[in-house]
Amino acid sequence: MRQTHIGGVDLNLLPALAALLEERQVSRAAARVGLSQPAMSRALQRLRRTFDDALLVAGRDGYTLTPRAERLQARLAGLMPELDVLFGPENFEPGTATESYRLALSDYSVALFGADLARTIHQRSPGSSVVYQQLDDEAFAELNAGGIDLLVVGRPAASHLAHRELFTDHFVCAVAHEHPLAARPQVTLQDYLAYPHIRIEIEQGTTHLIEDALPVPRKVAVSTPFYTFAVDMLAGTDLVVTFPARLVAKLANPSAVRILDAPKSFPQLPFYAVWHPRLDHDASHLWLRSTLYELTA
Repeated sequence: MRQTHIGGVDLNLLPALAALLEERQVSRAAARVGLSQPAMSRALQRLRRTFDDALLVAGRDGYTLTPRAERLQARLAGLMPELDVLFGPENFEPGTATESYRLALSDYSVALFGADLARTIHQRSPGSSVVYQQLDDEAFAELNAGGIDLLVVGRPAASHLAHRELFTDHFVCAVAHEHPLAARPQVTLQDYLAYPHIRIEIEQGTTHLIEDALPVPRKVAVSTPFYTFAVDMLAGTDLVVTFPARLVAKLANPSAVRILDAPKSFPQLPFYAVWHPRLDHDASHLWLRSTLYELTA
């Protein structure tokens, strides 16, 4: 963008210029913009030097505008409201917005609140769209690059990202009805390590909270990012799957498996909304996050 003339101009003089041209009197113009009369007189002198024009000329009936000042006044009539909008606070009206929101969620998050969130956004902002994509290894890179607006993950974000804890869940275990552990209310750590497992692996290569709680590695027979698939696999096997307790109510048929408390040493499982700090104060994304907070409270 070319800035041939504006580079050396003090834009703070614009309110004073608009007031002087409309009021055509220094003291009234000063009162209008909150300056003292001497300060407004100095502003007028600077404006005269800037435009190389007298702007206001004293006459028998007070000050009159020069032809240059009249042309400036006509242009300022359209410019000043635009500047007020440009530098004023940004307003976001969801009812008329046409935003496109992209979120990365695990199937746990989709099952827990995904439908409610998409429905609420559609109801409150019908002109906007929502895209859900699977939370995976690339999600954080896409977040950094601007391809994703928001993700929900069960671990704290890197220090350069913004985040807020949404809620905390706890782990339970599911086994088939005929599993040797099926009659027990809780799995002991010893029993947990004695059987093969389906590991829910959202991000490959990251340390899982469950592994951190185990004294030795568990035997993983199957790895998958899909919770519901893992539970459906249990019938007729000695496999154990460990997942957040809130998902139990969302299973298609929870009576088809036995739900047991996880070992006592297992940690709580906090979930976080994560976004890039460049979106901290964006009105549209503030609205998106507040909608998410409302539905996951």
